[in-house]
Amino acid sequence: MPTALVTGASSGIGAAFARRLSADGYRLVVVARDAERLTALAADLGDTTEVLPADLSTDAGLTAVADRLGDVDLLVNNAGVSLNRSFLRSTADDEARLLRLNVHAVMRLTHAALPGMTSRGSGAVINVSSASSFAPVMPGSTYPASKAWVTHFSESIGRAVGRHGVRVMALCPGYTRTEFHSRAGIDMSRTPSWMWLRAEDVVAHGLRDLARGRLVSVPDWKYKVAVFGMRHAPRGVFARVAKDTRSRDGR
Repeated sequence: MPTALVTGASSGIGAAFARRLSADGYRLVVVARDAERLTALAADLGDTTEVLPADLSTDAGLTAVADRLGDVDLLVNNAGVSLNRSFLRSTADDEARLLRLNVHAVMRLTHAALPGMTSRGSGAVINVSSASSFAPVMPGSTYPASKAWVTHFSESIGRAVGRHGVRVMALCPGYTRTEFHSRAGIDMSRTPSWMWLRAEDVVAHGLRDLARGRLVSVPDWKYKVAVFGMRHAPRGVFARVAKDTRSRDGR
């Protein structure tokens, strides 16, 4: 039975990954800060689910999870955070925590997982990024910048380890119905309903693209179109259409 470790597994995309991978026959290690919610999730998934509470913004939390990755066949780096304020109104400590979760934790855990995978000649890492990672579409927010690192990092490392039989992929969803925005205190009430994705659909699309050997996965045709525009439209376009993200900030 293969083993998968999912960070940020207590809710949203992480919980959807845990449920899907459990149904697909994986032994699971679920990671998040909230031990109570993890325990409830594990009770739903069955006896093959291991609970590992950890705060990935701390050295102790990262070390505990990194030490567990030796025999893991699939790592899903899903844990992340956004801030409900622009850079000018933020604090250096808050920005550092964002980078610790969105960037440093992804690097550290990927780095810990790959030696075992490459030595076995199999394994995969899915790093949950964002459709916003392809352009500075959220003025004042550092979230897209952190996710740009995740996307480019995943694509670069994925090209390097492919010859060892290992896959690394960035999963770049748009707005997804989770607790992500409410936890950050971000008001999404003005976001049109057609822009929202289901976490289960994001997971299904990501796993399908991983099996196809994709380095970057963008779920749903409307976000594929948006990403194409962000990649190829003149940068000046974004200065005219982007809005301040104090009230809108998406994954």
